[in-house]
Amino acid sequence: MREIEVSRIAERIRDLCIEANYTLSEDMRDVLREAGARERSPLGRQVLDKLEDNLEIAAQDEIPICQDTGMAVVFLEIGQEVHLTGGSIEEAVNEGVRRGYAEGYLRKSVVDDPLLRRNTKDNTPAVIHYKITDGESVRITVAPKGFGSENMSRVFMLKPADGEAGVRQAILAAVQDAGPNACPPMVVGVGIGGTFEKCAELAKRALLLPADVHSELPHIRAMEEEVLESINRTGIGPAGLGGSTTALALHILTYPTHIAGLPVAVNICCHVNRHASCEI
Repeated sequence: MREIEVSRIAERIRDLCIEANYTLSEDMRDVLREAGARERSPLGRQVLDKLEDNLEIAAQDEIPICQDTGMAVVFLEIGQEVHLTGGSIEEAVNEGVRRGYAEGYLRKSVVDDPLLRRNTKDNTPAVIHYKITDGESVRITVAPKGFGSENMSRVFMLKPADGEAGVRQAILAAVQDAGPNACPPMVVGVGIGGTFEKCAELAKRALLLPADVHSELPHIRAMEEEVLESINRTGIGPAGLGGSTTALALHILTYPTHIAGLPVAVNICCHVNRHASCEI
């Protein structure tokens, strides 16, 4: 049994909040650069060039990539041989977020009640997803999620008879409804199966996958590639101003489901698909 002080987790979450908001992962930078090289619209290329300039300025000057520094979504994969000591893990996560957003000069966007809407002034509480895994380490991923794109996400409770065609149609409908509101070019995370809440979590986790990685399941890989092509034929384009780059990547995660259901969630993210990870 390995003991880990929760204060160490708070410290690393503080760092990851800042890292994720200041710099985009290399895989996302690569697909954005490649999109700029193949974009057919002159205005679309201009938008993509400006987005790359923005990334460079943010990294060099250590300022946020986007003014919406998001609600902190934290994924914890905790080895079953780990004993967490020194206090509450949830309090430690929120302390890390609190420090990261204060010390990184990141915008505080969380309100304490969805209807009364008083700002908590420190961007807490975070949304926390726990997973128990093998081993004696803790893997942490912080994924700040802005709400321009989050607001455009959808859950569809399809019938089994809708099949693959219905899933494809649902994904395309979500993207087309989002249009320019999701700050394209987008990254599209899709969850298929499970229950109402499980497919939504799958879609969120799908956004964390490397941009150039596809599913190992042949039928899902084919769907990822074909639906991405269909999305890029919609003509929405960078910033919604037209072009051949509406989405940079699309990832699908699946889970077994009930005989009577076919849940599908589409979690849309803008090109600032922020996430940073570490392991303790």
